Amino acid sequence: MSVTAPAGFVAAGIHAGVKQAGALDLSLVATADGVPVPAAGVFTSNRMTAAPVTVSRSHLQTSGGRAAAVILNSGNANAATGESGCRDAELMCDLTAAELGCDRHHVLVCSTGLIGIPLPIDRIAAAIPALVAARDVRGAADAAEAIRTTDTHRKETVVRGQGFVVGAMAKGAAMLAPNMATMLAVLTTDAAAEPAVLKRILAEAVAGSFNLLDVDGCQSTNDTVLLLASGRAGGVDSGALAAAVADACRDLAGQMAGDAEGATKVVHLTVTGAHSDEDAARGARQIARSQLTKCSWYGADPYWGRIASDLGSAGIAFDPRLLTITYGEVTVCHGGIAVEHDRDALAEHMAGRHLHITADLGLGAGRASLLTNDLTHAYVDENMGTS
Repeated sequence: MSVTAPAGFVAAGIHAGVKQAGALDLSLVATADGVPVPAAGVFTSNRMTAAPVTVSRSHLQTSGGRAAAVILNSGNANAATGESGCRDAELMCDLTAAELGCDRHHVLVCSTGLIGIPLPIDRIAAAIPALVAARDVRGAADAAEAIRTTDTHRKETVVRGQGFVVGAMAKGAAMLAPNMATMLAVLTTDAAAEPAVLKRILAEAVAGSFNLLDVDGCQSTNDTVLLLASGRAGGVDSGALAAAVADACRDLAGQMAGDAEGATKVVHLTVTGAHSDEDAARGARQIARSQLTKCSWYGADPYWGRIASDLGSAGIAFDPRLLTITYGEVTVCHGGIAVEHDRDALAEHMAGRHLHITADLGLGAGRASLLTNDLTHAYVDENMGTS
């Protein structure tokens, strides 16, 4: 049930004609009674900001952090569309609000898909009454399906806390880079919390999940993560709520890493022993964005020299004589040079779906981890044209 698992929420997903062949492409998550509830959002830091991001950010500010619904479309990002794009995003909110009987500022809007192409607003506008009419507590799967683009499957999760629930859905399969990803995510909870608390909880959850996902070093124009709280379960411990929201975000981030375009490996990359956490993060990003390293992961080749080179060129404190690199439980480099190791165990680890790689710089207590992937022919095939 994902976003409708918490009490007080309904959802729907229908075909509006943005995509071809009848695919679901218009999604709604709303309060069951159309009444606004506390809400918070985290948005892309890309200055090439899509119209729906601008509109949703403005609506949250105007409403004081309250929302009754989120309307989302896939197949068109409504990005780089100028003033008309903002008008179209506002119209999506206006029409949804009219059907729900709430204020326009209590509707948030998200879009995902192709950039620089005008939104087929006439088709979307015509479909909104049917979308709102279809809302139901059983509509979560359709809502999650309707936001997919190059995702091979919908992404949903439910986290059950002590007396409350967090439900979530997301899309994301490429352009996954800090901060966040080419992603949309809507989280709901029946816990009671004020907007300021939700904003803090969501920002912390995003920092520990979506911001640690780096597939191709490219940042989207549309990244949006939203959290709505119905309050039906009453007040809960804010720490417990924060933990549940963080768990939901980590689950979704892991699903996105596993479904990244063309990926055959999910790489759990950790840099330790850095001079600072910032150095560790910078070094990890350098490795994750190296095409040579990513190709070696695709080939199941534990070529640690590429990782060493990436760290040495990352612009961080580095001494090759202190470097240790480990794949799984197998150390292949110590003191900056190759060491004897169990080649069979290493080959078995490299053949798996999940690779765990640790680089210890031996300089301090700095540490950072992130999720990334290999680089495959399928990624190139997907992205060599407009997609």
